[in-house]
Amino acid sequence: MAILTFAAAIAGALLARTLNRSVVPLAAGTWLPRARSISAFSLTDMTGKPFSLADLSGHPTLVFFGFTYCPDICPTTLATLAEAVRDTPVPGLKVVFITIDPDRDSADNLRQYLGSFSKEFIGVRGPAPDLQPLLRSLGAIAVRQPLPDGSYTMDHSATVYLVNNAGRLAAVFSPPLAAATLHADLLRIADSGKL
Repeated sequence: MAILTFAAAIAGALLARTLNRSVVPLAAGTWLPRARSISAFSLTDMTGKPFSLADLSGHPTLVFFGFTYCPDICPTTLATLAEAVRDTPVPGLKVVFITIDPDRDSADNLRQYLGSFSKEFIGVRGPAPDLQPLLRSLGAIAVRQPLPDGSYTMDHSATVYLVNNAGRLAAVFSPPLAAATLHADLLRIADSGKL
């Protein structure tokens, strides 16, 4: 019995050690112990080219959903991302902004809006039904809310999603985000070699 107990303790310690190695400790987010698959989708980038799950593969990508008429969360998050990824320690890192308001966010609007944060940011759009598989697979929300004046706004997730080289969800970063903290997390991720 003592031998079985000792063997179980050793096996437990080895398992815990293995699991701890699979997790990257993050200050601003959560590293997923096992990267999750992302549903196939078909959208268009701001240059008019098709943009799909294949475009998220081969390099790490930070994905953020928002809209150009957003009064606070979107501009704050994009400014934070621009600062955090400047001199990024993650080779090949891209930032993709996916509009949840395709009725108002044309390709030209996206290009002008994102250009005020970074010329490197990629804007993506598509009809609302085409966004749903991607939103669902990432656990994101986007809901149109009517306003008293007859216009509308969009309620949406403020999470930033990290997609790994294989096009799978590897980590999520939740607000409030600070550029220095996010940059430090990206450094930890780069050092881990887990992208």
